[in-house]
Amino acid sequence: MEQQMGDFFKDCDKAPRLNGMADFFSATAAGRSGAPIKVPSVDARLFQGDVSLESFTSVHRQIWGRFDPHYHASIPYRLEEEVRVGDAFLRYADAIADEALPARFYLLGAAEGTLARTLAQLGNGKIQTLSCSPNKENEESFFLHGRPAHATFFLGPFHHLTRSRMVGTSALRHFTDGFDIILEDTTFQMYSPNRKAQIGFVKRHLKDGGIFFFFEKFRQDDNIAYLNRELQKDYGYKARFFTQDDIKKKNESILKQMNLNETTLDEMSESVAAHFKYGCVTWNCGNFYTLAASNNADNLRRVISAMAPPCIPNEYVYIETPASLPGLAFEPPPFRRLAASCI
Repeated sequence: MEQQMGDFFKDCDKAPRLNGMADFFSATAAGRSGAPIKVPSVDARLFQGDVSLESFTSVHRQIWGRFDPHYHASIPYRLEEEVRVGDAFLRYADAIADEALPARFYLLGAAEGTLARTLAQLGNGKIQTLSCSPNKENEESFFLHGRPAHATFFLGPFHHLTRSRMVGTSALRHFTDGFDIILEDTTFQMYSPNRKAQIGFVKRHLKDGGIFFFFEKFRQDDNIAYLNRELQKDYGYKARFFTQDDIKKKNESILKQMNLNETTLDEMSESVAAHFKYGCVTWNCGNFYTLAASNNADNLRRVISAMAPPCIPNEYVYIETPASLPGLAFEPPPFRRLAASCI
């Protein structure tokens, strides 16, 4: 076991995210490059007047960092999905927590931790969050709007956040009892395709009844289908925010490396099934998916039923959600109904 963990750490330390991609992420997180020609904003029409989503958006936008414009301009309707997920997490925390025993959320690899800071702010003491990134520039953006209450930042890659590190660091010690929710945000695909080991390492920080969310880009068994979805992303969405030269350069310098570490949805399901009993897809956009898994079916149902329907145009959707993951028998509940203002 020690040998396996040693090999895992070595593989992570040699990963593209910390080596070949390091300069790109450093420059983009600092705002020196990668900025879109137009800053993305929520397409409020997709919220259909839902008061909760609109309220969450308002707070979320006020605390953006320097990486956020690039990120949300790069993935179609990821901004709307982040708001939708954040609203569901907030509702889930309201159901399970209070100030004496707050809900704890770990948002792994989510750049400057904007979603984590939004949740901590709106939770009013009922939510404590942890964010991590290996980039000092992301840490600077985390504190760009002041020192956030109830939100903590760990400067380092996800595999450096060991239990011994948490126990030995006063600012992290309150997280040692585990997290109610962990969200992995396009991180594992930057390191390797070894999802089983990655999930296993991070899952040690999850409470027994906790929920693990994954937001990742997946390969398709049909490579033509994969490429067609990429063309849709690049020319149907990203072209609104980046020049064709910018899109081409990123495809050459980053995406070609990242694609080598992507898995298929079926492969991911096998890895998830090695650690969890229940799992489902909660969102799809082209080659991107949001997944949720847990060993507690009731908790998983509770958070899914707190989610608004996907806020995305139908032409980007290739799988109807919520949908059970292959090999993880689970009957997901319907999403909540949108609630427009009566005014």
